[in-house]
Amino acid sequence: MSTFDQGPLCKEHLDSQAKGQVVNLNAFENTRTLPPPAACTSGDRRHRPTRLPRRPAAMAPRGGQSYGFPIYCAAWLPLGHILKPDPPAGDADADADASSAASPSSPPPPMAALGGGGGEGRSGVPNKLVVAALDPAGEEAALSPEAVVEVKTKEEVPYRMAVHPRGDGVLCAFPNGCRLYRWESQEGDEPRKLALEPDQEALADLKDVGLQLAVSFSGEGSILATGGEDGHLRVFKWPAMESVLTEADTKTSIKDLSFSSDEKFLAVNRSSGPCRVWDLLSSEVVANLPREAGEIFGFCRFSNKIDSSNILFITAMQGDYGKIISWNTTSWTRVGSKKITREAISAFAVSPDGSLLAIGTIEGTIIVLGSKDMRTLITVKKAHLGIVTTLAFSQDSRTLLSTSFDSTARVTSVGSPKGNGASVWPMLLVIILAILVYYCMQHKEELLAMLPR
Repeated sequence: MSTFDQGPLCKEHLDSQAKGQVVNLNAFENTRTLPPPAACTSGDRRHRPTRLPRRPAAMAPRGGQSYGFPIYCAAWLPLGHILKPDPPAGDADADADASSAASPSSPPPPMAALGGGGGEGRSGVPNKLVVAALDPAGEEAALSPEAVVEVKTKEEVPYRMAVHPRGDGVLCAFPNGCRLYRWESQEGDEPRKLALEPDQEALADLKDVGLQLAVSFSGEGSILATGGEDGHLRVFKWPAMESVLTEADTKTSIKDLSFSSDEKFLAVNRSSGPCRVWDLLSSEVVANLPREAGEIFGFCRFSNKIDSSNILFITAMQGDYGKIISWNTTSWTRVGSKKITREAISAFAVSPDGSLLAIGTIEGTIIVLGSKDMRTLITVKKAHLGIVTTLAFSQDSRTLLSTSFDSTARVTSVGSPKGNGASVWPMLLVIILAILVYYCMQHKEELLAMLPR
């Protein structure tokens, strides 16, 4: 079993897997991981070719919807900040609209943005952004095969994506830099009234910076952070694009980054070394979270609970195992660690309510866990026929979106245990006991009369 390092894959390997080209695995047999992007060269390396064939759309696994292009990035959309409500009716139209007011239209279904393509050259596979809505007519949760919005990106494939949480648009990371797409929404909540248009003037500071392997807005959308294949970290105030901090490290590439829910901290994982935590108020490093023997860090995600129990989760490979490590964000010490899978982790997400974790693997498996004890709740083997590239929980934490190189996007209903994974049985027991006490109080005399004298 070949294992890759979890975390963003480099552009060379993203392209080769999308096109069904040969991927060099033998060059990485000593580390048993995909090399960091900065070291992704093929000049003098030995080759043991392993062909990753294209999968036809007809082979899409159950629950997955095929879109005809390898999907690298995806995110749910904050429709409440994007769609414009219909204007209030005037007095002259009050009587005519009385009947429609009595039966208001249902809200639009949740929608997700998907990005990817065949890369540069004449692969015959287009590069594009697609917005798809949940299919309300389906027997099980699934995205509709028909796109609500489709934007072709010509010769540039969108490798990474960050959707602004307050509706400012969709930021895409292309091989040469980043571009912002603004929402164009007519009045009304019909999905067909949506459109995406490129903003040529925005993101001037990120126009020719090379491929960014990590892009993210903070929870309130007031800060933007990008991490480059060249090792350059950039953090800006949004939308002014005033620099908050920068760090250049040409010896490593940035794998992943994550904001804390209070926008105070930024965690950054690089292709080697510890996970570095920045204080965004002082623009200084407050913690370097060390690896244990044999660990290779991949993804990092803060839980989104705004209280003293806020936790930072980091995925790692250690030998043949993929694991999740939890860190206290006050003392910056390890508080938990658990081996989850023998498949390399290729995607990671934490639910908005902080109760669930999800990992995707290079074998196409999806695993959902409770965040409190990391107990496995759901396992979907072969959820995809290729590497899982993206995982994203819906805002209500009850639906998980996953995408893959096999051109499919899958929606999995996961529910969400309340109380950060706490069991509902104690609550049910209290309710049953309360009912029994109430019954006894109401029938006290009858129950006493039944007792032997």
